[in-house]
Amino acid sequence: MKIAELFYSLQGEGSLVGVPSFFIRTSGCNLRCAWCDTPYTSWRPEGTELPLDQILDEWRAHHARHVVITGGEPMIAPEIVPLTERLRGAGAHITIETAGTVWQPVSCDLMSISPKLANSTPAADGPEGGWAVRHERLRIQPGVLAELMGRYEYQLKFVVQNAADLEEVRALVCQLGAPRERVILMPEGVTAEVLRERCLWIAEACKDEGFRFSPRLHVDLYGNRRGV
Repeated sequence: MKIAELFYSLQGEGSLVGVPSFFIRTSGCNLRCAWCDTPYTSWRPEGTELPLDQILDEWRAHHARHVVITGGEPMIAPEIVPLTERLRGAGAHITIETAGTVWQPVSCDLMSISPKLANSTPAADGPEGGWAVRHERLRIQPGVLAELMGRYEYQLKFVVQNAADLEEVRALVCQLGAPRERVILMPEGVTAEVLRERCLWIAEACKDEGFRFSPRLHVDLYGNRRGV
């Protein structure tokens, strides 16, 4: 399995924010978000092919029950199903962070689904414009989202840039029939200044809409760097 990084940290996002967790970051993605904060797994995928035994040994060395499999897009990793089965057999609590565009019969305790809003689509007239049409076509897959939500404990986590994004969130939540307490809004940004500004109005929007709010705790604590 091609792995960009393995590390032990605190979960920085979503309903398990603050929980000590071992992160398995796969490399490779079927989308190209304009604001991707891990371009080394998507725009410029890098990593090392690691056997599953080594990945599990690294996890066991940290004595962490919680494992977060993220990316990139982990659901396209060829060995994602056997990896999750082995982690489940060893007693791990497994969160998978996915855009919800690909279905795989994984073992999972929390499916953290982050459907990509229109704010994620790269500019068609930019240097990477060739990805714009493909990204826009793939970013929302209602059938896959419904399958994941029907089969797993889940949260829907939306990356929000501006107030106009809320209309798209409302429409998709309504389309999917998701209870609002499972919907999480999180600010897009990789600097403390941008996050602070967006956190303030997004928190108020959550109060008005009945959604949950998520910070980006790892950025607050460690800044925008890898392995945290």
